[in-house]
Amino acid sequence: MAGHIQDRWFTTEVGPDGKPRKVKSERHGSGLRYRARYIGPDGREKSKSFQDRQKRLAEQWLAHIETDMARGQYIDPRAARTTFQQYAEGWVSTQGADPNTQASMESQLWLHAFPYLGTRPLGSFQPAHIRDWVQQLQANGVRGSYARTIYSNVRAALSAAVDDGHLPRNPCAARSVRPPTVDAKRVMPWTPERLFAVRAGMPDRYQAMVDLGGGCGLRQGEMLGVAVDAIDFRSDTLHVVQQLKLSRSKPVFAPPKGGKLRDVPLPGPVADALRAHMKRFPPVESTLPWKVAGGPPVTKRLIFTAPRGSHVWRTSLNEEAWKPALASAGVIPVPAAGTSHAESRENGMHAMRHFYASVLLDAGENIKALAEYLGHSDPGLTLRVYAHLMPSSQERTRNAVSAVFQAVIADNHR
Repeated sequence: MAGHIQDRWFTTEVGPDGKPRKVKSERHGSGLRYRARYIGPDGREKSKSFQDRQKRLAEQWLAHIETDMARGQYIDPRAARTTFQQYAEGWVSTQGADPNTQASMESQLWLHAFPYLGTRPLGSFQPAHIRDWVQQLQANGVRGSYARTIYSNVRAALSAAVDDGHLPRNPCAARSVRPPTVDAKRVMPWTPERLFAVRAGMPDRYQAMVDLGGGCGLRQGEMLGVAVDAIDFRSDTLHVVQQLKLSRSKPVFAPPKGGKLRDVPLPGPVADALRAHMKRFPPVESTLPWKVAGGPPVTKRLIFTAPRGSHVWRTSLNEEAWKPALASAGVIPVPAAGTSHAESRENGMHAMRHFYASVLLDAGENIKALAEYLGHSDPGLTLRVYAHLMPSSQERTRNAVSAVFQAVIADNHR
């Protein structure tokens, strides 16, 4: 036995005959009668109280404690009472050196996890709680890759809680628990006609963004962060070294996604479009913190600026320029008076990256080079996203296998 059972309703005294005997204590008949006591692995006494007529239950509880200690599966009851929110708030502060990533994780947990799982003690988690929560996410319209990211954060936090001795196993690891589904959608790249129709619908000061997005494959934040010193007209090279993004709702300059700096070939027509743009809309110096709000100030001469000369806000660009251009090109419906434009995630500015990838693959560029130009750290990701765009892959397969078979058949007929 890992400890002993104390009966708080009786005490032991030595009688007149010199023998011990039980007598009623001052607490007799009130409160919880039995207290199971043991010394934990940390050397401290732990206990749990039980009602009258539950002595056997107390003994069973102590037996389980002893078994868990022997197997190395012991969970301190105090640690098990820590709520998911209490633990996750401390855990997320240790995740990575990028404060922007931490801020994103905090926001996701506060919005979509803590309202449903936050007050639950870690030691009480069961797979059913995770299944119900995932179902609630879907019912609230949180789906796809965003829901999968939130789920991954919760699973990682619970895994850390297991490592720290707050619960015996991760409920997300149960076979009955399935993460949010992500529909596998094939990228359908724009045609050149659509790209230039959208360009024509953009305000003049933003039209060169379409040249840059479709001609160099930049992400939206990378386009907004392009500075004069990133363009090398002599070598026809674009140095992708920073982006303009938000850190806790504040604009900052930061390295490209994943910290992957890269050089991208600058096609002649795109270079001409940038020269014309800078002549008509001279670059403006913008000073913003580096990486995080409150970071060291960095000054850059930005290519794309707002009408009043400041940096471009992503939300304003999307609502006031990009979506109206999509509508004018017939990509999304023209909204009725007084209503907003329809959402169309597949036709966001990322569509220009897909166009760029499709053009390079159609021209015979290899996946490794395309991954480098897009800023993907893993060419395998590039292959998974764009493999179906590789031209005539089925025909090449048929021809390659046919050539082998025909050679063998020809040899047999000689």
